[in-house]
Amino acid sequence: MSDRTSPATAAILTLGCKLNIADSEAMARRLRDAGWNVVDRLTPDTGARAVIVNSCSVTHVADQKSRHLVRLARRLAPDATVAFTGCMLETAPRDQLDALAADLIYHQPNQLALADRLIQMHPVLQPAEFPLPSPTSPLPRQGEGESEDAAPRPSQAPHLTAPRTRTLKTRAFISAQEGCNDLCAFCIIPKTRGRERSKSVDAVVAEALAREAEGVQEIVITGTQLGAYGRDWGHRTPYPVLKALIDQTSIPRIRMSSLQPQDLSDEVIDLWQSPRLCRHFHLALQSGSAAVLQRMRRRYTRDEYRDAVRRLRNASPDVAITTDVIVGFPGETEAEFEASFAFCEEIQFAGIHVFPYSQRSGTVAFKMPDQVSDPVKKQRVHRLIELADRMSAAYRARFLGQTTAVLWEPRRGGAWEGLTDTYIRVRAESSTDLTNQLTSALLLDQRDGVMWAQITEEVTP
Repeated sequence: MSDRTSPATAAILTLGCKLNIADSEAMARRLRDAGWNVVDRLTPDTGARAVIVNSCSVTHVADQKSRHLVRLARRLAPDATVAFTGCMLETAPRDQLDALAADLIYHQPNQLALADRLIQMHPVLQPAEFPLPSPTSPLPRQGEGESEDAAPRPSQAPHLTAPRTRTLKTRAFISAQEGCNDLCAFCIIPKTRGRERSKSVDAVVAEALAREAEGVQEIVITGTQLGAYGRDWGHRTPYPVLKALIDQTSIPRIRMSSLQPQDLSDEVIDLWQSPRLCRHFHLALQSGSAAVLQRMRRRYTRDEYRDAVRRLRNASPDVAITTDVIVGFPGETEAEFEASFAFCEEIQFAGIHVFPYSQRSGTVAFKMPDQVSDPVKKQRVHRLIELADRMSAAYRARFLGQTTAVLWEPRRGGAWEGLTDTYIRVRAESSTDLTNQLTSALLLDQRDGVMWAQITEEVTP
């Protein structure tokens, strides 16, 4: 049993999407409320009693990284309890999971029960307002993996709700929706996250208010298929939850994660008249080729995508539009790649996440003919990344000489870093602690993919 006279440290290592980040933050809050220190990196000096690997399985590379993090945890924290959770549990064969030899394995959405189990296994000295849960089942024997079936039921694992004064990070990720009913040909996510489930508007607002009370300056509303919010209730639109967040909270910034063109009704776009909604849309594309979009089973055309971009820019001329593009989808010819490349150039994205197509067993595309060779995918990825870098630089250049608001992140060494509402990364020198400060800054120069700025207002130490 761990020493009760000192705080325990947990390292939560997160791969994948913003929804995974939201899940990890929820576990971190539960642990911190019980008196733990929580970090998001692991070194030999961390002194971690527990390491949680929150896995991703969107590609084979993500699977490899997830397995690597477990091996890393064993090497850097040999005495720690290693827990494994996340999407890879839904795709990996049992023998692969057994080979990881994790001490705890918890499927989604049982991450909070995982945090409670660690609190039981490693009691720590803490203030009276944070009572420890009592163990309700035997601990696993040395070397024996434990699943969530051995965890306390929710009624047995207390929800620690004592007030807190410290925020985990400058930005907080809030899940409003999970799961996907669409069956895009390349995507394994409906298998890993299940059918669509929307949280109630009241639940999302309550979590936002809790983060606001902690001093969070920006919330990021996320979901597997965020634009499908409410479809499980018969009305698909993110409008109600966005409107409620604007009306019922005072958090300075509200940012939306990924959407699709069909999600952007005029009613939704009109909400961006509020200055609290960040002028940034991550609008999924996947391919700019009409033929490839059809084979992918995407639910929009190039014209519909183009129209959504036009309406966004009419409503907010400086809006940042970022996207994802898959290169080398089965059957992608040179002409289809060139069409996709040209469409991206036409749209002039502020940023592109470029991915080579990765075969995933259980998807329609897995058995499609005419798989593109790795060398061809690599060459196309390189070309599209070069285009993305040029477009990103051109977008940032539009703001040179302007003063804009920047939300500064905890300093990790070197200059301070923060984000504008248009998702431009900014650096500045200051002797004042800028952590979680929202200040104005004059954008002076861009180097190495970021803007350098000068703080233009007095910051309270």
